[in-house]
Amino acid sequence: MANQDNRPAEAGGTGDQESVHHLIETRLAKMSELGEQVELYPYAYDRTHTSTEMRAQEEALTAAEQKVRFPGRIMAKRGTGKTLFVPIQDEWGMIQAYFRKDDLGEEKFRLIQKLIDIGDWIGVEGTLFRTRTDELSIKVENFTFLAKAIRPLPEKFHDMSLENRSRQRHLDLAMNTDSRERFKLRSEIITDIRSFFAEEGFLEVETPVLQPLYGGATARPFTTHHNALDMTLYMRIADELYLKRLIIGGLEKVYEIAKDFRNEGMDRTHNPEFTMLECYAAYWDYHGMMDLTERMLRRLALRFGQDGKLTYGDLEMDFNLPFARVRFMDALADKTGQDLMALDTDALTRLAKGHGVVIKKGMGRDKILDELFSELVEPELVQPTFVMDHPKELSPLAKAHRETDGLVERFELFIAGFEVANSFSELNDPREQRRRFEDQKTLMEAGDDEAQPIDEAFLEAMEQGMPPTGGMGLGIDRLIMLLVDTNNIRDVLLFPHTRPERIDRNDHPEGGTT
Repeated sequence: MANQDNRPAEAGGTGDQESVHHLIETRLAKMSELGEQVELYPYAYDRTHTSTEMRAQEEALTAAEQKVRFPGRIMAKRGTGKTLFVPIQDEWGMIQAYFRKDDLGEEKFRLIQKLIDIGDWIGVEGTLFRTRTDELSIKVENFTFLAKAIRPLPEKFHDMSLENRSRQRHLDLAMNTDSRERFKLRSEIITDIRSFFAEEGFLEVETPVLQPLYGGATARPFTTHHNALDMTLYMRIADELYLKRLIIGGLEKVYEIAKDFRNEGMDRTHNPEFTMLECYAAYWDYHGMMDLTERMLRRLALRFGQDGKLTYGDLEMDFNLPFARVRFMDALADKTGQDLMALDTDALTRLAKGHGVVIKKGMGRDKILDELFSELVEPELVQPTFVMDHPKELSPLAKAHRETDGLVERFELFIAGFEVANSFSELNDPREQRRRFEDQKTLMEAGDDEAQPIDEAFLEAMEQGMPPTGGMGLGIDRLIMLLVDTNNIRDVLLFPHTRPERIDRNDHPEGGTT
């Protein structure tokens, strides 16, 4: 009955369609037989202990011979004759169930021995004991079917590609302990970020996902239509313009952890749907936001790293040290040997092409500078580094630099070679904001489909008066990539977007093709 890894010969689920079809037919036949004797899909189950609680309380539970009731998924089945050993997995771990014919009686034992499969959900009741191999187990006195699995689990899901694990996250979570722990850690990190902002006096708020006009970033939006209002709406590309309205309204410190959507390319650090943190504080500038960001990341590195250090692949980042601060144009000058602010667009284009940058139609100076920076500078920014004081063309919502013409007060935080956060001394002069929007409109008319449209409603709000403000946006998904040491954003998104896949249901006796 059992193969070498103690899984029944029918387990696997990753074989050819004919094999899977046969396994499903076998399970459906078992369901028919079981359904005449037990309820296969009950409404609830009264659990007394999780696997973690049983291990923690083992001594007391064993000494008192206290009965436990434990539900979970069957992950293996082994044994012959009058005994059966069945590891059962809940969210936190596995406990072995020990079924004995003499305890259960012939009929109940036959149900377990012949009709249960790996992947089924079951609840067992009994007392704890240690086997001769020192395995904590439940000596089963009674059991309850909770759900019959029609389709078999894969045998080695942990060996499957990232693409398949992303498509079938339920199997990834069922088969891979590391994956479950990674997503629990994601939740803990976000909870800690919320605690940090509460301690800093920020108010958590919510802003619209569907917006009549997109803005707050340079990105192409997703577009939809509201039937009742008969109007075009856009899924937000950023929270910024709505959060600034709250500052205008008198809320002095606000933040939001929100889903944003950008209709752009996908790679190891980009997904069209992603999680962003944005925060704004009245009377601050970008220096205040730098200090806030450094405090938050140092705290996260201390709590989720090793003594304030993070390992990311072969890299080690030390968050105990003061974060480096370099100027954007100085970093480019160091790499090119030229003052790029002095070059016109044609000369800048030639320089960029000389460094292997692909220049697309409609790209302005801002995009060319950004691409040059991505190519020449970003990969070397391993330790936490604030890149400051960007050209004005790159930052239509930032205040002009108080000391250097042509620049704005902005920083981007880079760690391990990619951007994690972005911040401005926010523009609060509505006249200058209108000029910046008009510049963006010119770029849009020239073919830049990521430029921002003029937002008259936001300009009207700014005309009511907006105090000096510092703002910061941080990519939650990228930050978590660093904290859990994975180089692909799909490893930290429960359900990342993937290319469409034809789902063939012909392997199911009761199904068709969709």
